[in-house]
Amino acid sequence: MDFEGNLLILDSDGERRQQIETIAGFLGISWQSGSEEDCLAYLEDSDEMTAVIVGKVSSVSLPQLLVKYPDTPFIGINLDVEYSNSNMTGSVKVPFELDDFTQQMRYCQSFYAMHPKNSSSQKGNEKLLKLLVGQGDAIKEVRHLIEQVAGTDANVLILGESGTGKEVVARSVHELSSRQKGPFVPINCGAIPPDLLESELFGHEKGAFTGAISSRKGRFEMAEQGTIFLDEIGDMPMPMQVKLLRVLQERCFERVGGSKPIRANVRVIAATHRHLEEMIAEGKFREDLFYRLNVFPIETPPLRDRADDIPLLLQELTSRHALEHRVNVRFTQRAISSLMQHSWPGNVRELSNLVERLMILHPNCIVDDIDLPVKYQYGVAKKQQQESAPQTEREAILAMFAERADEQEVPPAAAASLATSDAASSDSEAAAFAQVLPEDGINLKDMLADLEINMIRQALDKVGGVTARAAELLGMRRTTLVEKMKKYGITAKDL
Repeated sequence: MDFEGNLLILDSDGERRQQIETIAGFLGISWQSGSEEDCLAYLEDSDEMTAVIVGKVSSVSLPQLLVKYPDTPFIGINLDVEYSNSNMTGSVKVPFELDDFTQQMRYCQSFYAMHPKNSSSQKGNEKLLKLLVGQGDAIKEVRHLIEQVAGTDANVLILGESGTGKEVVARSVHELSSRQKGPFVPINCGAIPPDLLESELFGHEKGAFTGAISSRKGRFEMAEQGTIFLDEIGDMPMPMQVKLLRVLQERCFERVGGSKPIRANVRVIAATHRHLEEMIAEGKFREDLFYRLNVFPIETPPLRDRADDIPLLLQELTSRHALEHRVNVRFTQRAISSLMQHSWPGNVRELSNLVERLMILHPNCIVDDIDLPVKYQYGVAKKQQQESAPQTEREAILAMFAERADEQEVPPAAAASLATSDAASSDSEAAAFAQVLPEDGINLKDMLADLEINMIRQALDKVGGVTARAAELLGMRRTTLVEKMKKYGITAKDL
């Protein structure tokens, strides 16, 4: 494991401490340990601790340590309570599992790297780390490419799925370039009607077309000595692609209705979620324009490929939305782990929207995995939900048959046949029921309806007409019970 920094092992349990030392040594992590007194003294004097694993400590409580050293990430051992402190990054279980241990160390390193006091942005580019949050290999590669190209005037083509932060990358290139004092002018090429796009890009002269009552600058003029960001370049119509190519080649343009060439001292950054090479093969994008734009390509990774960055992204997004909504939320380790398992088709934009939604639903609260929307629940929450799921309608009917059998209202053989029907085939199930079928037959639909009505009335009567409690007795959702009551015309006042 590529872990940069020191690990302090603070645990009075000597055997367990030795196990942690062995794992740390195996992973190539530099560590410090010793007596409780020595470790606390080392923690007090050293500002180089990247992570602290805390086990059994007698002289000070864990909450006190978290408050005293807010800039240091802590990992607990076999924690059975949740801590709201942001520097409590997680917990490891005994016996130790290598994957779990490694994951927790990554959380600590991410926290340490992004904390204002420790952030490597003080040594490198603070703006870049602030804009592009993450410590995974994928986002590190993006930052490396940005640093390489920012100091030049080369055209940049940013590729990636929607919501991966292509505009953030474009702004980062601008902010780190010599043009940072100039304007950054974005334009979405797919959001403007084709007949207006030329005017938006290059401006127009007075009287150039109906409604042009005065001259107007285009985005290229607005971006003079700065950067123009052509978002969704793949949606640009073919006629405009020809005109854009000329600007890139000659570095000059004319306003619509004008004849005077205007020099364009502008850096061009383009972005798209489309596969431009496939569009070229289909004749939907100009090959010569592609090579003009694709001088320096940067591909933004999807969030599903950088799940380790989600804890950091949650911190950053929570801070940003807290300023707008004036509330805050914290996430438990279970919630974070659950979010890390989601595929994120909407990428960082989807994560940002989720954080904002949770701030509205749970202002100034701690969000656990069970508080997440169902589609984001994995692991413990999902398992609990499945275990507590209501019986199916068929299972409820089988239970009603069994109750009726106890009351001698349904022949015991029929009830037994239905109760064991899950293990039998449909043919054998029908044959078993046929053994008690009256000679003149029955109306099965009416019989089942009578059973439902009878059981619903009994349940409502038993709980005084409270539908929620009646639904629990019947093993179904309250909404399902209400629908059945409407179906059969049952109301609480009838009881």
